[in-house]
Amino acid sequence: MLLAQLVLTVDAVAATRSRLQKIAVLADLLSRLDGDEVATAVGLLVGSPRQGRLGVGWRTIAALPAVHAAEASLTLGDVDAAFDALAAASGDGSATLRGELLRGLAARATAAEWDLLARAILGELRTGALQGVLLEAIAHAGRVDAHAVRRAAMLSGDLGATAALALRGADLDAVGLQVGRAVLPMLAATAATVAEAIAVTGEASVEYKLDGARIQVHRRGDEVRVFTRSLADITHRVPEIVAVARELPVRDVILDGETLTLDEAGAPRPFQDTMARFGADAAGGFALRPWFFDILHVDGRDLIDEPLRVRIAELERVAGGARIPGIVTADAAAAQRLADEALAAGHEGVVVKGIDAPYAAGRRGKSWIKVKPVLTVDLVVLACEWGSGRRRGFLSNLHLGARDPDGAYGAPGGFVMVGKTFKGLTDELLRWQTERFPQIQTRSTASAVFVEPVTVVEVAIDGVQRSPRYPGGVALRFARVKAYRPDKRPDEADTITTLRDLLPG
Repeated sequence: MLLAQLVLTVDAVAATRSRLQKIAVLADLLSRLDGDEVATAVGLLVGSPRQGRLGVGWRTIAALPAVHAAEASLTLGDVDAAFDALAAASGDGSATLRGELLRGLAARATAAEWDLLARAILGELRTGALQGVLLEAIAHAGRVDAHAVRRAAMLSGDLGATAALALRGADLDAVGLQVGRAVLPMLAATAATVAEAIAVTGEASVEYKLDGARIQVHRRGDEVRVFTRSLADITHRVPEIVAVARELPVRDVILDGETLTLDEAGAPRPFQDTMARFGADAAGGFALRPWFFDILHVDGRDLIDEPLRVRIAELERVAGGARIPGIVTADAAAAQRLADEALAAGHEGVVVKGIDAPYAAGRRGKSWIKVKPVLTVDLVVLACEWGSGRRRGFLSNLHLGARDPDGAYGAPGGFVMVGKTFKGLTDELLRWQTERFPQIQTRSTASAVFVEPVTVVEVAIDGVQRSPRYPGGVALRFARVKAYRPDKRPDEADTITTLRDLLPG
């Protein structure tokens, strides 16, 4: 299939607000693909090439000459081969080789095709084809149950491979956990108080909430692999975590947890210190320590459908020395005491987890609820205003959006604005914003740059309030930037429903 046909599909999806129409358009495209084109097409649609990271940054893309083909000739196979070559480039001369490969690909692509390819390479493609919509389109095109598609994608961590299986009529129920293959992580909802969370979950495992980075550790024999929450393989960057995994008394295991760095007194260092290690190609600087809070598989036995109380017992047996601190209780007062203890130790708060709940890979429900004394939400940057005074010449005031997956507030598959803030921005972040956001702008005015909604930012708030100013009817109270979250995707941001649920009463 020509790449141009996928570009037309992307344009059609972006042009409609109808979820059913999006599904129909995507299903039509999927049904016309050859088997070996499916994973490539799905990767482009979700802005995540099947090869993973290609070692190309926006500076490289921006430096390419703006000379493109007048007529479409690139096929999906051509694109896949070029991405294979980019991913394989390594060692001395790899930067030069990647530049040559990109120039060749850009020259063969039309301007519209290159726009799509560049955004897919940078992970900034935004088509309106959210994963949920694409999952339904795969089910429709393959004439299979959407639940089976969703479960297979979550357990395999690979939507493209799942689509290929569904479209050729393979048994999706046969897809299970596989040690060494990353699984989409279970996610947590938010509550303002421990008592509120316990009221939802009932008896729960109440555990420290660390200000660290999510990790998933797989071990088969002596082979260990470590993944981030976005399923990137960082094994070579975290030898100390690999060493801990190899000491566990098991043959095969999949563990879910967090890692962070500690200072000399044993207190947690800032989140940015942990992320700096994730971004390095070699270990160095602060040491990382893992804490595990769940176990998905052990020695041939899948545990994701077992209740949490069973998983905790196995986790204690396998990794008790590296288990995250916590208690099992239905008493809100006892849970609050643990939360106070966590805060005193320098951590963020607690996560309250229903003790009888299974592990819902890739889902955010009410079985896990995070509670922090200063409420934080993950939002997406929609635009940024130019600063004044000391900030003149810098992009400063952020426009923040929450996900509106059902289009209840006029942004189907998109984001609805819930507030602005310039608080919490350091000089370093101001410089970064000013350099970064023009690279992903969709339009600009004299006062602001409007951007692709792909940048997730963690924002601390004192709550929310009703507001007729914004379409969702809710506005943030005293919002301030806590940190940008490059480890999170925009489809992991909090929803407008989550924010509305925080309204008093």
